[in-house]
This record gives sequence, structure tokens and C-alpha cells, in this order.
Amino acid sequence: MFRLFSHFVSTRTVLLVVLEALVLLAAVRAGISVRLGGTESVAAGSAGAMVHAGALVLGMLVVLNSMGLYQLDDKKGASSIGVRLMVGLAVCVGIAFAIAYWVPSLYLKPHGWAVAVAVALAGSGVIRLAFHVWGGHSLFKPRVLVLGTGSRVSKLAESSAANKNHLIVGYIERQSTTHYVPQPSVLPMAAGESLLSMVQKHAIDQIVVAIRDRRDGGQLVRELLECRLKGVGVMELSTFFEREYRKVLLDSLNPSWMVLGEGFRQGLFRTTVKRLFDLVASGVLLLLTLPVMLITAVCIWLESGGPVFYRQERVGQGGRPFSICKFRSMHTDAERDGKPRWASANDDRTTRVGRIIRKLRIDELPQIINVFKGEMSFVGPRPERPYFVDQLTTQIPYYALRHAVKPGITGWAQVRYPYGATLDDAMEKLQYDLYYVKNHTLFLDLVVLFSTVEVVLWGKGAR
Repeated sequence: MFRLFSHFVSTRTVLLVVLEALVLLAAVRAGISVRLGGTESVAAGSAGAMVHAGALVLGMLVVLNSMGLYQLDDKKGASSIGVRLMVGLAVCVGIAFAIAYWVPSLYLKPHGWAVAVAVALAGSGVIRLAFHVWGGHSLFKPRVLVLGTGSRVSKLAESSAANKNHLIVGYIERQSTTHYVPQPSVLPMAAGESLLSMVQKHAIDQIVVAIRDRRDGGQLVRELLECRLKGVGVMELSTFFEREYRKVLLDSLNPSWMVLGEGFRQGLFRTTVKRLFDLVASGVLLLLTLPVMLITAVCIWLESGGPVFYRQERVGQGGRPFSICKFRSMHTDAERDGKPRWASANDDRTTRVGRIIRKLRIDELPQIINVFKGEMSFVGPRPERPYFVDQLTTQIPYYALRHAVKPGITGWAQVRYPYGATLDDAMEKLQYDLYYVKNHTLFLDLVVLFSTVEVVLWGKGAR
């Protein structure tokens, strides 16, 4: 893992993007070679075409990313990846045909495109098969040793089994406590044995410190420093969890880590850039979806009559209430008892049109109005109703921190976690929201934007 514009990115993902970019460039070059009659012609007279081809490959990578093909931590089967890859390449070919109208040097005959697509499919298939077979091998994962077996590491123990970016070798008990990790994973440590000897014995690359009470006269600090001087990385549990899972671990969150650590930065420049991004992204979305919105409005009115739009009070930045605008997806008497309720799977309050537009997230589109008014951002935490905010603020520590930024039409929690309607779901989503609040940049907004396209196309997490 490494940081790219404040966002943690997997090294495996970057490697996959680079290799696939080379494959796609080779595919486009092969197609151009067919058109020009050989690679020598390409080398001699098509330098400009290859520059355009490089731009085309960049666009293709964006399309494939929008298909969710670079989210390696998702559990996608081989068939799902194959379908997404073919759909993505089909979209890329369609876009390329449109671009070729304006850039004749990129025009390819049908057999040229057939060669390009065949090379792209074969090359990408081989690369992804190699990643599937060898990408999760322990040889390519840093070996991690965790100091502590208490409640702080329980979430890490639950999550680490499915993680392909690191390998937790074991846990060391530094204080007498109840083990919150599987007993077989607790490494025995002989009396008088040093931490360095344990590190060398198990070939450890990274130590994660997950101990609350460190009043041991500085012994632990000396041992950790000794390991660090031998080239072993040392990291706090909170930072390690944030880096590996791209969310903030509530169980180990403390004020000093938030105040003294990186992130949680605001400023005039960042606010201005985000506002410009909101206006541009929302304007483009409005132009692209205006026909869909008009058809949706007609369908809602024809099915059940009544109002097409639905207004509801939500909590915005700084805890200030505002009125959100959405397409109505439920019956007009959905809360006739006056008690707010979270939406649930197969909610009987939704109309037939409502079920479709909620699945495709079309019901969210009128929130563009709230973005133009400055009440919402394009990307940010999901705005909740005051009734639920009051409940969750008293039950979940640091819940109010999510109101440090404007709520969004889409967000990091919304693309990383399915829709939830329980307290546990709210706590899980808060961990993603706090990661966004801590690390939000234009780059992370773009990552969320591309992930949202995948959510809409493949219907992940909608209700």
C-alpha cells in the first residue's frame, strides 16, 4: 500500500493498471498496424496516431475502472470479471468509433478492430489469470506481527482472513488479557525472549502496535526501536487499519490520533476546488440524465399520481438542516404512523417504479438541485434525517464528525458498503465516512465517481 494524493492505493492495483495499459496500447498498435499494413509503417509515419492512441488507452482504463475491474478487494468470480471486461471493451470500441470521427488517424477498419479487441481480451485475460493464481500468494504479501490480543484487534482479526495485501503471521500477548483472536494465531513467546528474536524467527516485515496500556518503563519502546533499526516497519493499529482497509477503525479511535496525525485538513483552496468540481460534475450529470429524469417523472405520475418529487429534512454540514429533493419512490402514505423508518430490502412501501429507480439510483438525481444551491456536494457522506442523527449521535462515538463536510449525492461509504438499516450497519458506514472526511481530495472524489458508475451499472447495494 502507498498513498496517492492522500488516498491509500494497493500496489497490486497499480501493477495491474500498468500491465493492462501496456496490453491495451499493444492492442491499439496492432489494430493501427493492420490499417497501415505493417509495423514498419507504424514506426515510420504514425507517431501522431500513437499519441492519440495513448490518450485512447487512458480513456479505456477509465471505462474499465468504472466497470469495477480494478477493485481487487471485491469478491468477483471469473465469470463476472469476464463479462465486465467484454462489456468494458465494447463500450471502449463504441467511444473509439465516435472519437475516430474527429481524429481520422485513429480510424480502424472492422478487421483492425477485430485484431485490437482480440489482443486486448487475450492479454487482459492472461494478466488477470496470473493475478488470480499468484496475486494472493504469501510470497507477495508483507508479513505482519500484531502486538496485542485484546478487544482492539478483534476487527482486524475478522477482516484479515480475506485481505490479499498482507499476511498476519500472528499475535503476541504483551499483557494478561482475554484473547479476542483465535487461540492458534497467538504466538508463544518464551520467558526472556526479545521482540527482535521473534521478528527474525518469523521473518516479519511489519509490526502493528495494538496495546492500550504501555506503562512498562519504556521497555516496549526500546524493543520497537531495535526492530525498526533492523528495517522492520512499526505502525499504530489505527493507521495500519486505515491504510489496509481504507476506513477508520472506531474501536481504536482516539482524539490524539485524529489531532496529531495526518488528515482532517480543510482550507480555502480545497473548498474552492471541491466546489468547482461539484458544479462541473453536477452540470454534466444533469445534461446526461435529463431525458432519463423526464421519463422517470412521467412514469411516477402515471403509476400513482400525486407529487413526482419528494422533499425531506436532512442534516447537512455543521449539523444544519436542509430540505433534500428526490424522486418519490414510495407510496404517499409510506409513514402514515408518523414514525421514521429506514428503508429495507423488498420494502413494501415502494412503488413498482420506485423499486426500479432505487435500484438504478435514479431517485437520487434531483439532489443536483441541492448541489447547485450549495447545500450538498457531489461526493460526501450520505445525508441522514434528524431523527436518526439524534439517535446515532448518542449511540456511536464520533458520529457527528461526518458533518464536518457537506453531504453528497454519492460517497465513499455508499460505494464501499451496501445499504444498511441497523445500528451495526451505521457504525460500519461511519468508518468509511470518517476515512473520507479525513482524506478527501479531488482524486478521492474521482475514485468515488468511477466506483459509483459500477454501482449503477451492476446494481450493488441498492434497495
